[in-house]
This record gives sequence, structure tokens and C-alpha cells, in this order.
Amino acid sequence: MDHPSFPLNAWYAAAYDVEIGRTLLSRMICGKKIVLYIKQDNTPVALADACWHRLLPLSLGRLEGDNVICGYHGLEFDDTGRCVYMPSQHTINPSACVKSYPAVEKHRLIWIWPGDPALADPAEVPDWHWNQDPDWAADGKLIEVKCDYRLVIDNLMDLTHETFVHSTSIGNRAVAETPFETTHTDKFAIVTRWMHDIEPPPFWRKQYGRPGNVDRWQIIRFEAPCTITIDVGVAAAGTGAPQGDRSQGVNGFVLNTITPSTENTCLYFWSMARNFDLNNQSRTHQLREGVSGVFREDEIILEAQQKAIEANPDHQFYNLNIDAGSMWARKLIDKMIARETAMPVAAE
Repeated sequence: MDHPSFPLNAWYAAAYDVEIGRTLLSRMICGKKIVLYIKQDNTPVALADACWHRLLPLSLGRLEGDNVICGYHGLEFDDTGRCVYMPSQHTINPSACVKSYPAVEKHRLIWIWPGDPALADPAEVPDWHWNQDPDWAADGKLIEVKCDYRLVIDNLMDLTHETFVHSTSIGNRAVAETPFETTHTDKFAIVTRWMHDIEPPPFWRKQYGRPGNVDRWQIIRFEAPCTITIDVGVAAAGTGAPQGDRSQGVNGFVLNTITPSTENTCLYFWSMARNFDLNNQSRTHQLREGVSGVFREDEIILEAQQKAIEANPDHQFYNLNIDAGSMWARKLIDKMIARETAMPVAAE
């Protein structure tokens, strides 16, 4: 049997807060079809999206209070997944239940834990605080990408591709030509690139709004298994940004978390946060749509790459220096998977 490509004992983003409410939302998470909704006390619920009786997706039913009513025969399940009503009988089969998953709302996302519920610690939800911090303005979207989630991680851990894929927006030759530093711990991999005294690319010239060369930075932090925050920005060249003084520039965070759906599809949640011009909703909208266009260019590349991989299953890949960050990210993912596959499997 092939090893899984993703760990289960982790928090994965399942939906944006604006996607989910008092209706039933179906999502495929780590190969599991899950139905999501919000209870009347505003807490999220995640249940297996299949009725115990005849496996009709519960997402085709309806909510009544905090319970889900199956749309086929009317079986009723509470927020823990236990059946509390069966039609035409008083006795309820004690085995009638559907699996429930730990779920929390944090940083404007609904996160679920598809693995061992005893290990689900809400304190371990990845840090996306910029997405709702009053000192930052942020907005983003969900992209459903037809590729292995690790290809998205590879893409984000090596921004050299900006020079070639995003040449009309955020990329220029400096990205590909500037050296970078890679560090790692048992949970994080970090790629740091500083581009000194360069001409800013079109996107950053517009955000900066001043003439002259800049010092530009990209500090990419991967948190296993699938969350990447990218500290980005530009400041007037020679004003101390590399030493920590960013006051003469503009700063943003590109927030990314990628949830495996299947072995070759994924949910890519992203948001762009900034710490300048906070009350300008027009700029927030323009940034979201501008970044969305950039990521559409990535989506085309990633889906083409996935098709090529499937067409060439025996192809051996070779790594370049620019792959250092993605190599460490994959090693951290593989360690998580190895720990799980070495653990005894509990009966569900």
C-alpha cells in the first residue's frame, strides 16, 4: 500500500468564515467528505458527509436547530454525530452515528482536525493573526487547484519563479539573481532573500508610491504541514530596512494555507495583509484582485505540472539550489507522516 501524501494529525483550513453559516457546506478534506455548519451559538461543526442509514450526503439535507436532518429518510443527527431520531420507530439503534471532527474558528477561517481527536489542540492552529489584526488590513480568497498540495508548497517556498511567471507584476531579474538563506527547525523552514538597491517591480512601485530604488525583502516561513506566511515589502534603499527599520517603506504579509482534498487536488486559502493605508477599502479590494490575478498565473503552471507528472510517473526529479526551502518543507511533512504511520491505528 502506498504511503499517504499528507498527515492527518494537523489543523487544516476547511472554509472561510464568510462561506459557512446556517446552511450545510460540503468539502473534501484529506480524502474525507465532510459537512460543515455553524451552530446557533456560533461554534463550527464538522461531520462526515454521509448518512449512517444509506450514505446519502448529509449536505443534501437541512439544519433544524443544531441538528442535521438527512434529506432521504429524515434521520436526525446532533452536533456530535449521534442519531437522535429515526422515522417510524421509538428505539434508536445505538450504532447510528456519523463521525465528527474537531473544528474551531480562528483568524477568519474554519479549521478541522481529520486525525486522532485526542491530539487536537486548538492552541496549535497555525498563526494567521494578520488576517484579523486591527493593525493590518487583509482580504483573500479560496482557489480549488487540481494538483498535489505539495506542488503549491514548492511554488511558494521558491519565489525565483516570480521573475518568469509574474514578470508583469511582482517579478524582476533581481528575484532570480539574488542569493538567499535557508534555515529550519523541527517544525519550520524559513527562506530569507534581501534584494538591495533595486528598481521595484510594477506591483511594488504602485504600493510604494515614490520614485527611486528600494531594498526589497521576502521572508518565507513554512509551518508543517501546509501553512506558509511570506513577509514582503520594499523600503527606500539604504534607509535601514535590512537592519529592522522599515519606516521608510511598505510591508505586507501573504498568508497561505493549503488543504489536501485528494492526492491530486487541494484547497488553497490565501490572504494579502498590509500595514499601510488601513482604512482604504478600495485599496484592499484592488490588492485582493491584483494578487488573485498573480495566483491565477500560478494555478495554470501548477495544474499543467500535475498533468505532466501523471503522464510521466517514472520521471526522476533533480533539485537545484533554489529548491532548498521546498526540500526542507517536504522533509518536515514526511516526518509527520512517518510518525503517524508508525503509530498503532485506533479503530473508528
